[in-house]
Amino acid sequence: MQKIELKILGMSSSQTQVGAYALILGEVNGRRRLPIIIGGFEAQAIAIGLEKLKPTRPLTHDLFKNFAEAYNIIIKEIIIDKFVHGVFFAKLICFDGKSFREIDSRTSDAVALAIRYDCPIYTYEKILSEAGIIIDEESQVEEKDDLFNDVSDEEHDNINIKNEFSGYSLNELSELLSEAVENEDYEKASLIRDEINRRKQNK
Repeated sequence: MQKIELKILGMSSSQTQVGAYALILGEVNGRRRLPIIIGGFEAQAIAIGLEKLKPTRPLTHDLFKNFAEAYNIIIKEIIIDKFVHGVFFAKLICFDGKSFREIDSRTSDAVALAIRYDCPIYTYEKILSEAGIIIDEESQVEEKDDLFNDVSDEEHDNINIKNEFSGYSLNELSELLSEAVENEDYEKASLIRDEINRRKQNK
């Protein structure tokens, strides 16, 4: 079967499940989107990877990567290969320098590892046809913002926290970021990183 490459477009709080998030994957060079419901811990693991945060102690996915690399095993790609009763399944395509092996994985774990290995994410036409959503061309420009428009009370609190950082200099923000990572407060670290990135983009 022909593989279709996907890219990570973002995450938003789930409108159907409390405490869950919707991971949005998009078809490369296409208009179809694949929303996948994941848990809060899995969303955090993906967000930390996307933000390039370096925990003081390795998290589970970082430990997996360190362990695998110690034995010269790398992940070449991941494939979201099944969609059964509303649940996505994935495989890790691993290579040890001599042969390839496929390992079953939860899709959220596979995506978190794909980020850390900087490897491609694929699926099949059948899955995109069955579970994908087609985005109108007119809405593509505002698409990224729409992913984050569903703001919960907790997220409103996070926005207020983010605003508290507006009075700090870039050097102070860098120190606060290092402190948050050292304390393993990754949610706060992510907010500080967003503020730093916002400042750099506005320069």
